[in-house]
Amino acid sequence: MPLETCEKEGEKGSNQRPGHEEHSHSHGKEHHHHDHQTNGSLKIYQENLDFAFRLYKHISAQPDSQSKNVFFSPLSVSVALAALSVGARGKTHQQLFEGLGFNSTEITTEEVSQAFQHIHHNLNEKTDVDLSLGNALFIGQDFKPRPEFLESMKRYYESDGFSTDFSKPEEAKEQINKYVNEKTKGKISDLVQKVDPLTVMYLINYIYFKGKWEIPFDPKATKEHDFHVDDKTTVSVPMMYEEDYFHVYHDEDISTHVLQLHYNESVSMMLVLPEKGLQGLEEVVCKNHLQKWIRSVGKKKYQVYVPKLSLKTSYQLKEILSEMGITDIFGDTADLTGISEGGKLAVSKVMHKATLDVDEAGATAAAATGIEIMMTLALFPAPTPEEAGDGQA
Repeated sequence: MPLETCEKEGEKGSNQRPGHEEHSHSHGKEHHHHDHQTNGSLKIYQENLDFAFRLYKHISAQPDSQSKNVFFSPLSVSVALAALSVGARGKTHQQLFEGLGFNSTEITTEEVSQAFQHIHHNLNEKTDVDLSLGNALFIGQDFKPRPEFLESMKRYYESDGFSTDFSKPEEAKEQINKYVNEKTKGKISDLVQKVDPLTVMYLINYIYFKGKWEIPFDPKATKEHDFHVDDKTTVSVPMMYEEDYFHVYHDEDISTHVLQLHYNESVSMMLVLPEKGLQGLEEVVCKNHLQKWIRSVGKKKYQVYVPKLSLKTSYQLKEILSEMGITDIFGDTADLTGISEGGKLAVSKVMHKATLDVDEAGATAAAATGIEIMMTLALFPAPTPEEAGDGQA
């Protein structure tokens, strides 16, 4: 599930109906891939859906998200953290696995890596949409990762590798951002805002998608339309319109309309319109609903109104992931000895950016996740004599 979004109050493309009972437009958008996959990757996909929904709920609960659109790629974050887990050991590895929704007693690191390898191949081999998923390691010039870690990153995560001089922060930042900008075709140009000169490695994931609607909207039919954000707020948005046979479903259990817009047979965008407001849906929706909707949609003639929109979001995920129970990677107890034995490592930052553009022809989406890794001595400097309380000057 590469991309997921949920519009919030007061923003273009919000999530309440525009006052027409037969109209369906957007609440949440997810690009789904229904190819026949191996049992391993399908199992990973199913278990990782829990992570996607939990991550969404934690992001949307943040104070600065309350009045904003929430848009992110759970796949990008999952791939970056799964790649990091290749170099994690002990409790740190177990915690990462559990945080991603995997049971370490039932599935091995090798099996997870093989499943993500299949996902990379599956998505990158699509020819009917423009879709790419990949990773990169930017490695400090004096830092020596384990050869087996580099081999696993290349084999399972199709990772590029670059030597980076982090003692020149601006040059390092430019090198990383240029790479992400190229891979996302200009959609994400400034993933990294600041580079600490004590950084030893950056792990980067990117995903890019562009697809044309199976049933395109007529640009001449796009008009400004009142959009009811809630009972008290109405905004005017450019609303696309089309009448045709669409894949739809009404989930009576949670009073929600579902519309599936296809790009082709294997990729689609799912739009969800709750009858009783977004908050009520957020409290109950989970992966089981998503799976039921995918199974249950059927063709029916509909008048469909969808907001034409453009979204850009940026998140610092360290605190959010910590709230989700992934804490060890950030502390002095982090065990990342699978990456290198050349010093004690910990993650200092996890950043994520995503963009989405929806118009009459189709949709373009991109996302990137960056994990900054430093020596723990840099993260946790030794106390001064005064701080240590030994009374010496």
